[in-house]
Amino acid sequence: MSGSTGGGAGTKTDGRVERGNQTRRLVLGRTMDIASVEGLEGLSLGRIATELRLSKSGVFALFGSKEELQLATIRAAVAVFAEHVVTPLKDVPPGARRVHELCRNWLAYSSGRVFAGGCFFYAVSAEFDARTGPVHDAVAGTRRDWNAYVEQALTEAQAVGDFAEDLDVEQLAFEVIALMEAANAQSVLFGDTTAYVRAERGVAARLRASATNRGRDGLDAEGR
Repeated sequence: MSGSTGGGAGTKTDGRVERGNQTRRLVLGRTMDIASVEGLEGLSLGRIATELRLSKSGVFALFGSKEELQLATIRAAVAVFAEHVVTPLKDVPPGARRVHELCRNWLAYSSGRVFAGGCFFYAVSAEFDARTGPVHDAVAGTRRDWNAYVEQALTEAQAVGDFAEDLDVEQLAFEVIALMEAANAQSVLFGDTTAYVRAERGVAARLRASATNRGRDGLDAEGR
């Protein structure tokens, strides 16, 4: 008898947890789109509850405060970004081709409007770059991680001989990221999709100019 009761209680608990997880996913799906267009300051527990027809107390129970909602939104956006930009590379070996595909994935993520306002992190970085506090630190952390990831991809490509030993990895990473973010900004502001074509052309040119013969062969093979 006690075993049966315990199982029923467990089932009820599991059901509540799953409903809570579903609500959390629903809320974060909406907050990511809002933040990419209006910024993280555009988020509030009351607004989200009203828009999604949820109880404000239920949303508050999940997130507790506006700041926690903002931080949870950033964490959720990191997972979405990784799914679209990083995960597709899991079977691509280190090299210039992998760096190029990483950049192309980023451009596709931005141009495909995975987030309604273009790149989520570009939008919220501009919003919080001069501020202080936990949200600023979380945003800055995501940007450091992205820069480090691009630098790591370049360093690994250098190690297999696709770039020269004296390559300034940090400089090249800075340049290709700047090209991609410029395309995002111009496209969002002007509705100009040709900006992505220009960025792709610029990234490819910078990689080719910095690559060894082996690296250029890999880039050429990618296009065939």
